[in-house]
Amino acid sequence: MNYIGSKLSLLEFLDESIEKVAGKNCRVFCDLFAGTGIVGAHFKKKGYRVIANDIQYYSFVLNKQYIENHRPLKFKKLEEILPQLKKMPIENRKMAVCEYLSNLKGVKGFTYKNYCIGGTKGKEYERQYFSDDNGEKCDAIRMKIEEWKNNGLINDNEYYFLLATLIETIDKYANTASVYGAYLKKLKKTAQKTIVLKPAELIINDKDHKVFNEDINQLIQKIGGDILYLDPPYNQRQYATNYHLLETIAKYDNPEIHGKTGLRNYESQKSFYCSRSKVKTTFRNLIANAKVKYIFLSYNNEGLMTVNDIKEIMSTHGKYGYFAKAHSRFKADKNENRDYRADKTTEYLHYVVCD
Repeated sequence: MNYIGSKLSLLEFLDESIEKVAGKNCRVFCDLFAGTGIVGAHFKKKGYRVIANDIQYYSFVLNKQYIENHRPLKFKKLEEILPQLKKMPIENRKMAVCEYLSNLKGVKGFTYKNYCIGGTKGKEYERQYFSDDNGEKCDAIRMKIEEWKNNGLINDNEYYFLLATLIETIDKYANTASVYGAYLKKLKKTAQKTIVLKPAELIINDKDHKVFNEDINQLIQKIGGDILYLDPPYNQRQYATNYHLLETIAKYDNPEIHGKTGLRNYESQKSFYCSRSKVKTTFRNLIANAKVKYIFLSYNNEGLMTVNDIKEIMSTHGKYGYFAKAHSRFKADKNENRDYRADKTTEYLHYVVCD
């Protein structure tokens, strides 16, 4: 996914920097602003036991798949519906199930009725987040996954695999510039193509991992580990508004929505890390309650907290330092639509070796 704040292009920088400070003897990696799970998955592949968390439910779903799922998925009970699974190697079953779902006939469900031009035609807001066909396909797939879960035909691991696959796939066909704060007036080329589920990557290993969907400042009081990696929002943009449609598809809870973008209520998911008046107090509380050996914080030079703010807060917990790297700015739209101050920002990885 093209995700705000994604660390995909910074993984090498993060890996090398963290190893310089923490060495190779740590075993538990806590990624508590996990987003799409990019960083946690990287350290899972390196052999760490990973504890991941995010307050957004769609993020929780992605991390249940990429972090917590670590054994082959057999889809044993789906053999009743898909008898061809019986003769397939286990590693091929994921694709077969995804192909079955991709070929379902569309249904005019919540996504189609509220976020496609066919479903909103003549209403106060005519939205076009997806093509009509893809909106119907998304509804059919989402409803079938839930039906299978409710009927005991898939287990939790298989359920989150399929949900994560749908979320990642539908995002690639969305008629947006990148985030869901707006949709395009005309269907772009990728949005015109018919959705085909591409199975999410399954990272197999022998570690038991854990994923949470909680407020980080509450969760930090209940868990511990070796390395705590923090990647909070840097500015006042709330992730809940930028990815509200993925949240609705993940929950499929038929929420009340409002406004031009069809926004769901997100009051309970507002982050204090997006508040200039609350961020420092909230961050100070988080650091004070961390029960780990090392803390690392990703933050750039345009964030709500300054380098000095961060140094002052983190230094209270041990020996402080930082690494820095120039990084290309995330752009959700073209330059002419927004006044960006610079093409690059400075990405800091602050750290503290805890007392």
